[in-house]
Amino acid sequence: MKRLLPLLTFAFIFAACQQRGHTPKPRGYFQIDLPEKHYQLFNEPGYPYTFEYPTYARIVKDTLFFDEKAENPWWINIEIPQFDGKIYLSYKQVGKNNSLDKLVNDAFKLTYKHTYKAESIEEEAITTPNGVSGLFYEVAGNAASAKQFFVTDSSNHFLRGALYFYAQPNADSLAPVTRFVEEDMRHLVNTLKWRPN
Repeated sequence: MKRLLPLLTFAFIFAACQQRGHTPKPRGYFQIDLPEKHYQLFNEPGYPYTFEYPTYARIVKDTLFFDEKAENPWWINIEIPQFDGKIYLSYKQVGKNNSLDKLVNDAFKLTYKHTYKAESIEEEAITTPNGVSGLFYEVAGNAASAKQFFVTDSSNHFLRGALYFYAQPNADSLAPVTRFVEEDMRHLVNTLKWRPN
């Protein structure tokens, strides 16, 4: 019996080493390489605002709004090709046809239309030394646009921004990129300056 035990142990170990079974791996997501943060100035003539945006992004003039012509020539998109994402920026002048209350209510409605997919919506007040104030929205859950904002000077200018990715909304898999681009959106707001009308 004493000789049989080491022989059985050896046979068991030998047999275990010969098996070539599949070991399941935990579910995961692709690794995303995030670029270094560097910014450049958007300072185009004729635009009522300037701001800094990331060097890994590009500005594209928005010519269509829901298949119709854009309301004014100052609507732009910040495209981030590496992440297949876009920050939509829509500008409106406060005044005749656009009272500040109406613009704020419209921004509120556009953000809260995501409530059927959102787990929660957090609002954060924005105030910068450049005379910019407004709200930053964080829409939690699998909503199409997780980060949004609107800013104004309360008398002439109103700018709304919303981040979208061309991917199935999945808060877990998009979280690293969403947080990364949120920093860029906040930088944009903090460097935003209005030009006189």
